[in-house]
Amino acid sequence: MNIADSEEMAAHLLERGYVPTENLDEADLALINTCTVRDHAEHRALSFLGRLRKWKRENPARIIIFAGCAAQRLGEKLKKTFPFLDLVSGAKDIDQFAQLLDKSGLFHAEKAQTPAGQKSVTGYVTIMRGCDFKCSYCIVPSVRGPVQCLPSAEILKNATQKAAQGYSEIVLLGQTVNAWKEDGKTFADLLNDVSAVKGVERVRFVSPHPIFITPDFLKAVENNPKIARHIHLPVQSGSTKVLQEMKRGYTREILLEKLDALKERGFAISTDIIVGFPTETEADFQQTLSLVDRVHFSAAYCFKYSPRQGTPAAEMTLFPEKILEERLDILLNKVKGLAESAYRAQIGKPVQILMESPTKGRTSDNFWAQTCQTYPVGTVVNTEVLSVEDTLLLTRD
Repeated sequence: MNIADSEEMAAHLLERGYVPTENLDEADLALINTCTVRDHAEHRALSFLGRLRKWKRENPARIIIFAGCAAQRLGEKLKKTFPFLDLVSGAKDIDQFAQLLDKSGLFHAEKAQTPAGQKSVTGYVTIMRGCDFKCSYCIVPSVRGPVQCLPSAEILKNATQKAAQGYSEIVLLGQTVNAWKEDGKTFADLLNDVSAVKGVERVRFVSPHPIFITPDFLKAVENNPKIARHIHLPVQSGSTKVLQEMKRGYTREILLEKLDALKERGFAISTDIIVGFPTETEADFQQTLSLVDRVHFSAAYCFKYSPRQGTPAAEMTLFPEKILEERLDILLNKVKGLAESAYRAQIGKPVQILMESPTKGRTSDNFWAQTCQTYPVGTVVNTEVLSVEDTLLLTRD
């Protein structure tokens, strides 16, 4: 989602005569788009901003913009700490980014630059912003605001433009992306509409919520092979008690029902898991371990609980760091090798590969695969998996 937001802000800078560079020394402007989901991410952004003090001092005409979720949370007080900072643009203000630039007086109309040629088969399309859930550990609702669904006409226009630019795969984005709706239209309808756009070979989405894995979504998947058979579904815990205290909105039983339905339809499922939530007992932790054993995720990203200032859970008593480290170590050992096992399970299966280079691409269920022959980038190759080398499928084609 930050990639998509960065691309949107960069487009407004292109319209004002800027071109991107990988070399900070030759840059006239630095745009820092930030995340604040975890405390560490915010500190890294602020540390980078601090290091730009010298860069700005070398040429006071240079411009620094601090944007995104950390900017939303910290607001204008950033300029008191970093007086060399020129503009602050919070995550809620991305739709007004162009107006912010114009009102600043720092920018003047110049010849618009042509965007650099796309280097990927994947194009990102935001379909909603914000979140209506109030998970007790999460800062997102306060920095992103409540759900705002973009109109389907705008979404389809963006997807059509991406496809015309050569993007064969469209990734739909939203904090709870599968909660999108519009006048009786559901997320399942939108998936079908986007996949019908000329030039679109595959549709993915990030980041879904388990609650919105609905019968109409499952039906759409069954009838539409362009919808990717991979889902990154954050479960966070395997304990009903902890899930309720996290205010996730589902129980272990409901979660397993959703996960089973996805696996029955051929989905590879990756996930996020938090260990050491302040109320997590040893029995709760064991429930999480048993969930991992039961589901066989294709990958799991595991984190120690990190308190975020301004959330209800931040007021709870934290576990000693030693317990957090011990539980994380146990979980990491449990999930170690999940990807390798998932890749090995693909041997002998027919696959559809969307080529991201002449000899390599990803299958519908998000496994990297290498072909024997070369193919045009962006095309779909139907073949069979012969063997696995580390985490790379080798195919028959």
